Amino acid sequence: MLTSSMLLTGCITADSANVYKKGELKQLASARAGVIENLRDVQMDDSSTGVGSIAGAVIGGVAASSNIGKGTGAVISGVLGSILGGMLGNKVETSITRKPAKELTILMQDNGQRVVVVQDADVNFVVGQHVDVITDGHTARVVPTANKPATKAGTSL
Repeated sequence: MLTSSMLLTGCITADSANVYKKGELKQLASARAGVIENLRDVQMDDSSTGVGSIAGAVIGGVAASSNIGKGTGAVISGVLGSILGGMLGNKVETSITRKPAKELTILMQDNGQRVVVVQDADVNFVVGQHVDVITDGHTARVVPTANKPATKAGTSL
């Protein structure tokens, strides 16, 4: 059950366009209409804290020194266990903190400006889709537009 809840909550992160931080509530932001010109899969890397390396080194060192050899052999196996555990812990931390993201290139409809926003890959977009770019002047998020684009004689504007 714990694994299931971790997997489900792992899908929506603080970098999602669907998540607002408490400080963003009741804040005025502007929404500008745009059309997606390009989509690109990228990786978002939350900087490594080193916790994985440290935890892996401690666990590896203790496990190896207490289970392999006696005296000098235990010290050597502890050092090797620490090195291998640190490397493995770093690899695990990196795989946990790196996640898929989307780089969205958007043509703004009001002035023809092209903007790029990178955000979690938790919303499906397609090239040509009409979107709103919501910004507070510091951060931006891209969401599907709720309104259908205006049409003139059967073509989108």
